[in-house]
This record gives sequence, structure tokens and C-alpha cells, in this order.
Amino acid sequence: MSVSKKSVVTEDWVVVILGLSIIGLSLWGLVIPKPAFSWSALSDLQDHVLSLHNIQHIGSQFLLVYGVAIVAAVLLGKPVKFLLLVFPVVFVITLIALLMAGNGMVKDLNLEAVIFSLAIGLAISNLFTLPTWFKEALATELYVKIGLVLLGTTVIFGDILKAGSLGLMQALIVVLSVWYFSFWLCKKLKIDQEMSMMLSSAVSICGVSAAIATSGAIKGDPKKLSYVISLVLITAIPMMIFMPYMASWMGLSQEVTGAWLGGSIDTTGAVVASGSLVGEEALKISTIVKFSQNVLLGIAAFAISIYWTYSKSKSAEHAEKPTLKVIWERFPKFVIGFVLASLLFSFVIPTERVDLVKDSLKSIQGLWFALAFTSIGLETNFKDLFVHSNKKPLYAFLIAQFFNVLVTLAIALLLFR
Repeated sequence: MSVSKKSVVTEDWVVVILGLSIIGLSLWGLVIPKPAFSWSALSDLQDHVLSLHNIQHIGSQFLLVYGVAIVAAVLLGKPVKFLLLVFPVVFVITLIALLMAGNGMVKDLNLEAVIFSLAIGLAISNLFTLPTWFKEALATELYVKIGLVLLGTTVIFGDILKAGSLGLMQALIVVLSVWYFSFWLCKKLKIDQEMSMMLSSAVSICGVSAAIATSGAIKGDPKKLSYVISLVLITAIPMMIFMPYMASWMGLSQEVTGAWLGGSIDTTGAVVASGSLVGEEALKISTIVKFSQNVLLGIAAFAISIYWTYSKSKSAEHAEKPTLKVIWERFPKFVIGFVLASLLFSFVIPTERVDLVKDSLKSIQGLWFALAFTSIGLETNFKDLFVHSNKKPLYAFLIAQFFNVLVTLAIALLLFR
């Protein structure tokens, strides 16, 4: 593994800085027109999508996201030389996915670009062996979180207050019930306590971030953490794709569907992608509900720290002592960027100015999400599920996830109907 320089600032703060910087540049005049990707016949592809004018727009977006990715690497103290090679590859794959999703027949099937970027990435990752340096240059969480800060420009703050209170109520019920059930199940299956804590947090709170925060709070085994993250990423894929169609089959409203998706799918990026398959309202509600769970992450890390510190586990003496600092460190800072962006576009920026920049920012936001899912595909290998000698954590995760889906659906129907 390559050695990085010391980080200048944490990733969550880098996300806030860069996300708000992109918004600031747009408001100050750097408005990149939204590229066209819609086409039905080859003539449309040639005359519109591949026209010199449209390619210039695509190139402008590339220069923006490329520059932001480089600045992020510098601020985080990560090697830039591999990023300079890997990011253009990720962008080209994402561009192919956008072209595929722009086809008229594909649009009729309601398939989004993120599904194609994910599928192409998965195909490459599972058919070919990618070098370690290539995977280390990927920055999935960074891309997702920058996209989420930009998503704040499309969410009116009044909606956050309204849906956020319901989302927080749902999050409290779901997190407590699902975490306890998962931990109880792991105990019944005789899974070690360290793995049980990480797995339960991943299922009940917010997937990868929760698993990482829990591992940090208990000084967990990196190999166990990697296994839990693999479970989260791989199970999120079918949930992301099929749950919107299940919601449609059950006749659920966009509000209920969004709350269901946001409360049960474990990764923020997958929630966003899944919500976008349903519609604008579902996307907003699912994101707000997921944010409500993210807000609980710091509190959960604090509670887990207390439990681990005073438990009978031999590892307890090495655990990070619970303090207010732990809560702040675990709190996902990108939520601050999202709220600030929403406040700006809800109350500060004139409506006329918002109308001038919203399409450009929404297009760039969608591009970050697509880049993130290309990266998820490239760093995920289905074999990761089967290298672990003990299959009990896999069984526990799947059963707990099924319980999570049912409980979240019931709560979403009660609160968002």
C-alpha cells in the first residue's frame, strides 16, 4: 500500500469545502451548460450528443471534476500521480454509462446512468484483476459526498424541517430495533463480539460509514471491517435496483417509497441512486431520511464506545474513551455542507440567480454520483463474499437486512402516508 502524506484536513471537511466551492464558482459566473445525452437514433447521437458544441460542455465538466479531485487528493495528503491516470479512466467509463442511459429505449425502462456505471465497473472488476494502485486511487465516498452537498441546492429547507423530523423519528425506531435484533442474532450464531458490533451498526445505521465509525470506536480488526464493508456494498446493489420496482408494485407513494429506501438501504450513494429511479420527491425524502440516520452516527459511536469501554471484552482497554470529541469526530460533516447549500438556495440566493445555475449544478451533481458508482463497481469483487472461512456473518447480515427492510417499511407507512 502506498504511503500518503499527512492529511491537511479530514475528508468530510474537504467535501464541504469543495462542494461549496463548486456552488460558489457557479454563482460567480462559472456556469457549465448541461451536456445533452439523449438520443434515439444514430443520427441523434452524431448530430447532438457528439456535436462539437456538446463535447465542449462535456470537456468543461471533466476539467471541473478532474480539478476538484486533484485538489481533494492534495488536501487529503494522498498520492496524485495515480489519480492523474485513474480518474480519466473512471470518467470515460462513466461517460459511456451516460450515453447508454441516454438512449430512448433505455429511458422508457426507467434505467438511470448510475446503474450502467455500476454494471460496467463490476464487469471490469470481476473479469480482470485491477492493480492495487488503481483501486487505491478511487475515492467513492468523496465523490458521493460532494454530490450530496450539491444536492442541497435542490432541496428547500422547509422540506428538510418537515421530513427531517419524521425521518429522525423513523431513524430512532429503526436504528434501535434493527441494531438490537442484529446484535442478538449474532450472539445466537456465536459470532465474536467485535464482528457483531460492526455488522449490527452497518445494518442499522448507515452502512460503510457506521462500520468504519464502530471499528474506530472499538479499535476493530481491519480484516473484519473489510468483510463487513464488502457485505454492505454487494447487498446494496440488488436492493438499490429492485426495491423501487417493489414499491411500484405495492403502489406506494413517492414519500413512503423514499422513506423506505432511505431507512433500509445501507449506503448513501445507493439510496440516492435508488431514489432517483422513483422520482424527485422520493429522492428528496430518501436523502433526508438517510441524513437523519447519519446524524445518529456520532451518538451511536459514543454509545458503542461507552459499551465497549466498560464491557468484559479483553479489547476494551484499547478502545477510544468516550468523550464529546468522539461524537464530533464521528459526525458526518458533509451534512453541514448539504444544509448550508439548502439554506443558501432557500433564503439567500435570488430566485432569478437560482434559475440560472440550478440545471448546471444538478448535472454536475449527477455526474459525481455516476463517478462514485463507477468507482464502487471497480473496487467490488463478488469473490470477497466467499473468502471468509466462517459464513455465519453472511447469514446474520442477510437475515438482519431482511428484518430491517420489513421494519422500515412498516414505520414508513405509519409516518409518511
